[in-house]
Amino acid sequence: MHENGSIIIADNDGKTRDLVSAFLTYQGYDIAPIEAGASFFDTIRKYNVQIIVADLTYLHSLAPDFIEQGLRINPFMVLIGYGDTTLFELKKLHTESVFTLPKPLNLDELESLVMRAREYQSIKKYDDLIGEASPHRLLSQTMIGTSAPMRALFDMLTKVAASNATVLIQGESGTGKELAARAIHNLSDRHARNFVPVNCAAIPDDLLESELFGHVKGSFTGAYANRAGRFEMADKGTLFLDEIGDMKANLQVKLLRVLQNREFEPVGASKSQKVDVRIVAATNKNLEEMVLNRDFREDLYYRLSVIPITIPPLRERREDIPPMIHAFLTRFNADKRHAVKGISRDTLEILCEYDWPGNVRELENLVERLVILKGSGLIVPDDLPEKYLSGKGAGRQLSLSPLQPVVPATENVLPTGGICLNSAVDEFENNLILQALSRSGGNKKEAAQLLNLKRTTLIEKLKKKNLAFGED
Repeated sequence: MHENGSIIIADNDGKTRDLVSAFLTYQGYDIAPIEAGASFFDTIRKYNVQIIVADLTYLHSLAPDFIEQGLRINPFMVLIGYGDTTLFELKKLHTESVFTLPKPLNLDELESLVMRAREYQSIKKYDDLIGEASPHRLLSQTMIGTSAPMRALFDMLTKVAASNATVLIQGESGTGKELAARAIHNLSDRHARNFVPVNCAAIPDDLLESELFGHVKGSFTGAYANRAGRFEMADKGTLFLDEIGDMKANLQVKLLRVLQNREFEPVGASKSQKVDVRIVAATNKNLEEMVLNRDFREDLYYRLSVIPITIPPLRERREDIPPMIHAFLTRFNADKRHAVKGISRDTLEILCEYDWPGNVRELENLVERLVILKGSGLIVPDDLPEKYLSGKGAGRQLSLSPLQPVVPATENVLPTGGICLNSAVDEFENNLILQALSRSGGNKKEAAQLLNLKRTTLIEKLKKKNLAFGED
């Protein structure tokens, strides 16, 4: 039995039940049997069932009180039916863990929901482990990830937030350095005061000093009034200096003086101002190398890097990609008022193989683009821009269990107790059809060619099995 629990399929339509079971088994999931004479919920407990895929009418006949018991025992349900109004009322009870699908089933959509269920459960399990009000829970609401690198990062951010030490956040562009800086501020004793961000690379050199320290009236052309700088705005709070590696040498000297003396002089002022500010700096550059090349002051570097933190790139935490995609889909569906149902397994595998040079920002932008252009339905490989498809089939073995397909054995062995030949042949045919459809990305014409069948013959077989698989 898989450590993540099993799936139970409750449907009085034998063809639908057997084919859904064969499909999910082929995709690597454990299917729990419904045992004769056993209570439905006893079976759920016995086989550690975590996902219920059930026909609404049949589920009522098995357990009339399934609403009360099911939502309490089981965190995720996929309810299927023929447009029963009750089906849509149930979804309102617990939208995070109850999903509905109409019949005839679309296997791509079903698998997308099962994948989402696994992600939901892993995040929920982690949240339950760390506690509802824990710093990790607060961090996970803004920084998505349950991988080992992200858990280590959450531990570091939590510890750092409790101090007033200066922090240097390093990492590639798009990894979420500002999110980490905001997390430090929000978890600290300064959370009720201002968090003031400054992008040192985005402000012209001749204006950055005034932006940081402010200026007095008449100090330079255009200074028509006194103006408070970012240090003054961040008093008793946190000042975030992004892209600190782009700061010029003359300003590095002045910043060092503020860190040493906790005071600054506005441009054109004759006296200093005291300030109580926590500094969090960030860069995507190698400051140690810049120090060796004399492009960054060594004394300032050591002042800034009292506590260095490195944000891992997305390619080093690929297991966080699926939950990120679904989180972005949910957000952009709501923002754009679209109805993209999910992402197919093949598409997800392609995106997990991609190296993401732009990291989380690139992934977020891609999902927003896909939601806008797709509008509704399921995202499939053909929806992706060409550059994401170019790495397809590169041969990287990904750890997407239980999503890895289970390839049927090439040699068939007759069990000692005998076998039902018709069922075995039917299951073998189902597996071959599912493999062909999976390999072709759901394109029935290509799948039919792989099976040496006419397209119309394949479609007729799918209709007889009361099953739809994607769209051409």
